[in-house]
Amino acid sequence: MLRVGLTGGIGAGKSTVAHRLAEHGAVLIDADALARQVVEPGTDGLAEVVEAFGAEVLAEDGSLDRQALAARAFADEESRRRLNGIVHPRVGARAAEMMERAAPDAVLVHDIPLLVENGLAAHYHLVIVVDAEEDVRVRRLAESRGMSEQDARARIAAQAEERQRRAAADVWLDNGGAPDIVLSAVDALWADRLVPFEANLRLRRPRAQRSPVITPHDGSWPAQAERALARVRLAAGERVVRADHIGSTAVPGLPAKDVLDLQLTVPTLADADALAEPLNAAGFLRAEGHWFDDPQDGGDPARWDKRLHTGADPGRPVNLHVRSAESPAWRLALLFRDWLRAEPVERDAYAEHKRRLAEAHAADGTVFGYADEKQGWVNAAFQRAEDWAARTGWSPA
Repeated sequence: MLRVGLTGGIGAGKSTVAHRLAEHGAVLIDADALARQVVEPGTDGLAEVVEAFGAEVLAEDGSLDRQALAARAFADEESRRRLNGIVHPRVGARAAEMMERAAPDAVLVHDIPLLVENGLAAHYHLVIVVDAEEDVRVRRLAESRGMSEQDARARIAAQAEERQRRAAADVWLDNGGAPDIVLSAVDALWADRLVPFEANLRLRRPRAQRSPVITPHDGSWPAQAERALARVRLAAGERVVRADHIGSTAVPGLPAKDVLDLQLTVPTLADADALAEPLNAAGFLRAEGHWFDDPQDGGDPARWDKRLHTGADPGRPVNLHVRSAESPAWRLALLFRDWLRAEPVERDAYAEHKRRLAEAHAADGTVFGYADEKQGWVNAAFQRAEDWAARTGWSPA
């Protein structure tokens, strides 16, 4: 099933987004609600909280006094870690039970306030971050929870910074304005991305072919690639030799098709085959057919065989090239990238060549003719790149 991580800072209005997704049919797992359940009166979770922070965190009726707990638990980093160590494992177990009960075609939305802080982004096919300016969040916390400004800002400061959340976000939703604005964005996200993403994943449906379109370099491509690579590394586990962002989107200033090229290097092609299903499940679907790199050394062509996976997310096209460490191709992909980064004249010549070919193949409906014709330029460039490597002492970093 499609697993979506939903997060945002306190007071950002994450619940507005969560409820809208649930209205559309998402299966919502609310970590805050589960966190309350695991420390209800009579639970072992509440008993452990009292043992750790004292009976002063209890209300007169024996329930948890959350403000009293917050005053103690958010006083320092060690206290936060102690509370998280009590609550998070129990929340995780409850969430796992709910996931087991969900239908195979579910869009599962896991509402986790500390998703970024706990480094959980790679465990989800997509991460949605809800945000609002700090002053807006402080005002909301005062109105909805009766917090003082000092307490609200302390709670905000204890969570991840905007920079950290942006690094984890596949989707960034600004919820600082009128509710209708963010709700409209959620509606479009559901229809245009989440529903087709789930179907692509469940049906193992490959990305639709289209003619090549060259766009200006996007400075966010490397960050997008790193999010995808984190998911690849998690799925591949101990079989990873290395995982890299390659191709034109990895070269600053180089126009490219808006498709991330990633490379997973594994010990052998047998390892690549063993990873087919884990990568499928992570959202990188195995492409049918015989895939190989254009042989450059005149040797055994089988050494250049590879496996290709494509991303199931319609909002972020990805090509994942899975290559054996026994093949020369993994090194050559890194060399070509680094050479273009170091040689602006070659980068610009490549950009012009790609533009001409994209125009020539604009009506094809696929990229195959474009790619085949481009390969001649690339093959000739490989020798210039090798000369540059010998001259500079380059080796894969």
